[in-house]
Amino acid sequence: MRVTTSRAELAEALEALPGTRALVMTMGALHEGHLTLVRRARELADHVIVSVYVNPLQFGAGEDFDAYPRDLAADLALLETEGVDLVFAPSDAEMYPRPPLVRIDPGPVGSILEGATRPGHFAGVLQVVHKVMCLTGPDVALFGRKDAQQLALVTTMVEDLDLGARIVPVDIVRDDDGVARSSRNAYLSPSERVRARALVRALEAGRAAAGGGPGAALAAARAVLDAAEGVDLDYLVLVDPATFTDLEPGAATGLLAVAARVGTTRLIDNALVPFGGTP
Repeated sequence: MRVTTSRAELAEALEALPGTRALVMTMGALHEGHLTLVRRARELADHVIVSVYVNPLQFGAGEDFDAYPRDLAADLALLETEGVDLVFAPSDAEMYPRPPLVRIDPGPVGSILEGATRPGHFAGVLQVVHKVMCLTGPDVALFGRKDAQQLALVTTMVEDLDLGARIVPVDIVRDDDGVARSSRNAYLSPSERVRARALVRALEAGRAAAGGGPGAALAAARAVLDAAEGVDLDYLVLVDPATFTDLEPGAATGLLAVAARVGTTRLIDNALVPFGGTP
């Protein structure tokens, strides 16, 4: 596994990788969810490239950029065991030699739901995704379904700007109790962890009621959350999974997405909901 920290090193290393390339973008602090992306990438391409970079543009005022966990040595050890070919771990100065004057606009979807909670977040995400994809030239790039709004925006950007790579979604990795894996779960107390399961139960209820259509699915999910103690709902929506816009009449599948606070920890989760069929 080769580790590069500059554009020049990256370009040189890419020349030594003939064949197809799969890209997995991370901010480090790697866990099983990231490694699942890497393993899927290995199945799809001849070579796997992983970027490790905490992108300052996607952190807003008062967010935890400085406190975000960074342990590159531990991350590299994990990636080497997974057979990664190339790691790109640049500095801020390497990624942004000056403040960017041309910016990616995520459009209206970038300002709703997660974008409303974190103004400017998705503009920063798309900026760094665009840069790293241009620098690495992947044939495929893999993103987790857990960050569903991010996945939709990245997919739309790649299509609208003709970036050429194929975006491959990878399913959510869940713990034994069904809670989606996240670094934020470490902030939950044992009792809060139990309450957090309400998000999963709500998604399951929505899927079970999907035969009655979108309204029934949404109502069933909301009923679970309304009855849950210690869960402060931010939003519960049913949207087009590809665009995060409103469902078209007669849509075959929707994405049920939820965000809520359990104690002081904000959690997100989602599930695909097929209408008119068996969940």
